[in-house]
Amino acid sequence: AWIAIVLGVDHLLDMGRSATNVVGNSVAAAVVAKWEGELDDIPEGDGDAPQTAAA
Repeated sequence: AWIAIVLGVDHLLDMGRSATNVVGNSVAAAVVAKWEGELDDIPEGDGDAPQTAAA
């Protein structure tokens, strides 16, 4: 009975660890891309307004 409780709680904690890992990897990739100059900033006011497709 105790193993079911432990596994149930560990499943919830594992989801939190996975989410933290994904966020950490995303931030690291963005920082490295910024350092390498491969992350372009979106200039404000340049370009046309987005167009919507006709129905």
